[in-house]
Amino acid sequence: MSAFDELDPSTRTELEAAAFRRLLQHLDDNKDVQNIDLMILADFCRNCLSKWLVAAAEAKDESLNYEEAREYVYGMPYSEWKELYQGKATPEQLAALDARQARKGTKE
Repeated sequence: MSAFDELDPSTRTELEAAAFRRLLQHLDDNKDVQNIDLMILADFCRNCLSKWLVAAAEAKDESLNYEEAREYVYGMPYSEWKELYQGKATPEQLAALDARQARKGTKE
């Protein structure tokens, strides 16, 4: 058992939340890292984080829709972020994503 597991639940939640906020800040500071790049390398992206927030809210019987979650994750409405920062996926990126999904046996 690690020292982290021995923390009281409130402290553990505070640390996890702080790390999540730092992850969001890091992604915001690195807008040049495209979602497809994240999907290729780590099998998650900003949209996944948004979906996970919605699922966590639902598990707590809280109301949070996908667009609200994306605005939180992206720091602005998704449509605005997409227009300002999202590039067109290259054929190489699309091929790499297809290969990753094929390796894990699923295709989204």
